[in-house]
Amino acid sequence: MIEIFKTSEGTLHRMTEITEGCWVAMTNPSATELLEIAEAKGIDINHLRAPLDEEERARIEVEDNYNLILVDIPALENRNDKDRYVTIPLGIIVAKDFLITVCLVETPILKCFMDGRVRDFYTFKKTRFILQILYKNATTFLQNLRTIDRKSEEVERKLHISTKNRELIELLELEKSLVYFTTSLRSNEVVLEKMLKIDSIKHYQEDEELLEDVIIENKQAIEMANIYSGILSGTMDAFASVISNNLNIVMKFLAVVTIVLSIPTMIASFYGMNFVHIPGGDSPYGFYVVTGTALLVRLFCLFGCNE
Repeated sequence: MIEIFKTSEGTLHRMTEITEGCWVAMTNPSATELLEIAEAKGIDINHLRAPLDEEERARIEVEDNYNLILVDIPALENRNDKDRYVTIPLGIIVAKDFLITVCLVETPILKCFMDGRVRDFYTFKKTRFILQILYKNATTFLQNLRTIDRKSEEVERKLHISTKNRELIELLELEKSLVYFTTSLRSNEVVLEKMLKIDSIKHYQEDEELLEDVIIENKQAIEMANIYSGILSGTMDAFASVISNNLNIVMKFLAVVTIVLSIPTMIASFYGMNFVHIPGGDSPYGFYVVTGTALLVRLFCLFGCNE
């Protein structure tokens, strides 16, 4: 899908054709759409396809008439009816007269620009637009990191009484998401540092504050991801021992039950043997004596095992 936007008189408008100062948003474009844009604007079609590869690394490529900026953005992936956090590439192609974004899925990072919910957003101010995208990307990472932290706390509460591996598997999925986030944020940081050194991307004094905010938010996201990853790794090790201990408690209880239930059978077996003289065997109260004895021994074993 291809959508074209342009800021005119302070308002964002949808356009039907690419003009000077516009923004072309390509979401999961078809091969025909990629070829159409590539031929119309003189862009290498491989650069347009690159963001559609989930394994593509973050980087910057400088060409004669445009620059390609690839960054990683957070995304939700549904697997086995559960949401899983992953990262996917977002491509930004900056040319002299227009800017193109290419992404495999519709992302809230760009959606807020399309809906006009970003202040001081103008499609023709390409450098500021790039920095705004990177800032929104960093803040989205932070939001998802806080969500992961809350989910890990919920799983931890379940683990206190759990004897199964399901909760540990959930924590493992969250830890994998944190690894993806950490790797992607570090790659984005390298891209940001390289972008600042490229002469073909103009830098303006009024965007300095926004640039500082982008750097701060990205570093904060990296620190948070590292902290949460360390906490989660330690938590998994601790609760693996907790689950093992819970299982040992259950096995101890079952062993006690087995011993207690076997006592009456064992005593009754003695009296069922073919002996000439059996203690209490000739008494009219023999049954009650045997039953009482079995009960007393059972209680003694039960309290002894609990201690």
